[in-house]
Amino acid sequence: MLCKTRGIVLHTLPYSDTYTIIYMYTEMFGRVSYLVTRSRGRRSSVSKALFIPLSVLDMEVEHQNKRDLHRIRETRACFPQSDLFLHPLKNALALFLSEVLFRVLRETEPDPPLFRYLYESIRMLEVADKGVANFHLVFLLHLLHYLGIRPNRDSYVAGSYFDMLNGVFVDRIPLHRHYLNPQESLVLSRLFKMDFENMSLYTFSRQERVFILRRILDYYRLHLPDFPEIKSLPVLQSLFD
Repeated sequence: MLCKTRGIVLHTLPYSDTYTIIYMYTEMFGRVSYLVTRSRGRRSSVSKALFIPLSVLDMEVEHQNKRDLHRIRETRACFPQSDLFLHPLKNALALFLSEVLFRVLRETEPDPPLFRYLYESIRMLEVADKGVANFHLVFLLHLLHYLGIRPNRDSYVAGSYFDMLNGVFVDRIPLHRHYLNPQESLVLSRLFKMDFENMSLYTFSRQERVFILRRILDYYRLHLPDFPEIKSLPVLQSLFD
């Protein structure tokens, strides 16, 4: 059946000399894989130039519930994303975050609040002119809520340890190795207060930002099965040198 939906590009994979598989997170169907012809004429209604990581598209699609691969009939950008593709840091952030989303978004059922969060976050990244270096930290921490693995932020008191395995601040060293010491836990408690509106007010050295990001990814890895090393991470970190 023909349907209209918005979708966010997560990953592209060459399928043959003729086709490419486009993995997307859609508003109507959750995660979906689309089969797109790689060579198209100028008048094609499906432009392969639109399928860039974190592109947000309005689409008309052919969707069959029993199929693994679906078809796209028409596409157009939901809003201009020139800055996202041309700004070196924003482009690296889009590549990194799309890879993370490709690994964590597995559901083939719609989740309107999650899609709305992703959509508005990408729009924010496009127009942001301050604090962009902190964008991915805010994005990943807030995403935990929609994935159902958000830590208990209210349990923090001065001098406590963050138990990464149980997602809670505690007053003594946990009986496992997955925890942050009091100084690291203090930094994390500050991060929980950061959002897209105030992210420009937070300053970190390169070493601090690298450490924070790695601990966030460690938390993802502890709570999500088969969460791998993110290949685009070194590219992103090189921009902070």
